[in-house]
Amino acid sequence: MATDHRLVYLLNVGHRRLQRWTQSRTSVGGVTAAQAGLLFYLEKKDGALMSEVAAGLDLSASGLSGLADRMEHAGLVTRQVDEADRRVWRLWLTAKGRAAVRRSRDGLVDLNARLTEGFSKAEIDVVARWLGSLQDKFPSAEGDPGLE
Repeated sequence: MATDHRLVYLLNVGHRRLQRWTQSRTSVGGVTAAQAGLLFYLEKKDGALMSEVAAGLDLSASGLSGLADRMEHAGLVTRQVDEADRRVWRLWLTAKGRAAVRRSRDGLVDLNARLTEGFSKAEIDVVARWLGSLQDKFPSAEGDPGLE
């Protein structure tokens, strides 16, 4: 008899609780979790096209645009027209954004320690592999309203 793990339920509840927990602490390193994701992306690919960033973060174009607006207003990123194609925009980290990356990374060390507490490295490796497999099993679809 198969064990009923209620995986979808557990994922949803876990996601909501983790989001509430991180939001109740205002941020990871002084920024929201969504902002930290964008900062980490730009740390690796500073000056990326907004369309590349949206795809990399699994966000809709409008979702990324709003996030970029808020982060630009906070002085964490700048948005500049691409020199080769003036129809598209690139995002760049500011000095304040680079400092927020460092603070966020420090905050994530503590969060990851809490998330993995009580589990062996082998168990966490399996969980990480399983969660990563969801991206292949359920690829994002352009225009998916769940991506905002």
